[in-house]
Amino acid sequence: MKQSGYSSPDSPLLLCPLAPARLHTTRVFADNGAILRARFSLLCLLGATAACIAAAVVAGLVRAREPGLAWPLVLLTGSSVGLLILLPALLRGLRLLGQVEHGLDQFARGDFAPALAVSPAGGLGRIASNFNALGAFLRERQQSAEQSELLLHTLMDAAPMAILLLEDGGAIEYANDTARALFFEGRALERANFLAMLGDAPAAFREAVLGEQDRLFSVSIDGSTETYHLAKRHFELHGSTHTLLMVKHLTRELRRQEIDIWKKLVRVVSHELNNSLAPIKSLVHSARIMTKSTENQKLDRVFSTIDERASHLQGFVEGYARFARLPSPRPESVNLGEFLAHVGALVPYARIAAVPGDARAHFDRSQLEQVIINLLKNAKEAGGPAEGIALDVCGDGSGGATIVVSDRGSGMSAEVLESAMLPFFSTKEGGSGLGLALCREIVEAHGGGIRLENREGGGLSVTCSVPGPRRPAESESLRAKLTLSRI
Repeated sequence: MKQSGYSSPDSPLLLCPLAPARLHTTRVFADNGAILRARFSLLCLLGATAACIAAAVVAGLVRAREPGLAWPLVLLTGSSVGLLILLPALLRGLRLLGQVEHGLDQFARGDFAPALAVSPAGGLGRIASNFNALGAFLRERQQSAEQSELLLHTLMDAAPMAILLLEDGGAIEYANDTARALFFEGRALERANFLAMLGDAPAAFREAVLGEQDRLFSVSIDGSTETYHLAKRHFELHGSTHTLLMVKHLTRELRRQEIDIWKKLVRVVSHELNNSLAPIKSLVHSARIMTKSTENQKLDRVFSTIDERASHLQGFVEGYARFARLPSPRPESVNLGEFLAHVGALVPYARIAAVPGDARAHFDRSQLEQVIINLLKNAKEAGGPAEGIALDVCGDGSGGATIVVSDRGSGMSAEVLESAMLPFFSTKEGGSGLGLALCREIVEAHGGGIRLENREGGGLSVTCSVPGPRRPAESESLRAKLTLSRI
């Protein structure tokens, strides 16, 4: 199998459609061979008849003058006349058969361009016409097979999973675009040995490749845990065993399922709690009215405490319910200068970098504003100096944007970084654990991604990337690379 371009004559895609053509070739030339033999026999008969007539005439003439030389001259004359009659036809037939033999050799090598000059009429003309028709038929089938293979390569290159075809010893015979981006930094490394690159690869990935069964595996990349699924199949190709590896990045799918489960749980719990809190608040209000005349201060404090905690719980539940009811984004073209001016009025303590006046990006204004406010609020609560809180936003020229919020606080430990964006996880006293989870939910709903990393010199940096409408969302599997070409 070739990386790109046209197929070789031995390509599996070409062998199947051209097999009927080979049967057609045999049938055509078997029929035309019989025609040629019949025509040749008829020419021989005509030549022999003409030779006999000429010999009889010569014999009569010679016998009248020299009776002893009659029969030798008869034989010589008859042979000469017969050869003269048959020679042009024999030469044409031999020339045509030589051209046919040469053309068939070229057909066998996958070159279907040869064509024969067609004689005006007769069996030789029909042979040449059928040979040319066969060549045109084979060229059409070859073109169809090449287009099919080109379509197959296009589909494989567009596949969101990494696809590798390995020879028996581990040499790379084919790698699609996703595989080259995931493993080889976009470079084509055909014929390189994939198994030899696994020596310094993450242990979980190496075990998955060398194992015999499909499996899920997780590796730590840039401080976050990424999950992949690896499928392996063996088959015979060109007489040797090949291995097909398919690696799919599943982190986003698994995260999406996890978020969906949390949302369903939140909706159920919110519904049940609201059904209980509403009558509790109503009963407290009624009890206050009924006991108002007693002027019992202890009882009033009890009612106030119950009412306060019920209101607090109701607000807490409503916050989780908003997370569960997050609507789909409605992107629009946004002037970044105006957008950042509005954000600056809401969070005056942040240092916001200037952007060109005509810079624009494509996103849901209110949702991205909520993301930035949440991140700046976290940066302020990180404990660093106020002048260390910074917001940088830049467009990519195609409607996408990159948002970076940084601070000079205490940063996060490796354990906290791994769990920071999980719903309900929080290291703050009284924190809901929804701030970063909501930010990730919004950014990923835009087709982008969010990344947390500690800064040199202290502090944390949060980077959000949102793709534009004219640029497809970058596959997260390409951001979470298992680069093997430099290890």
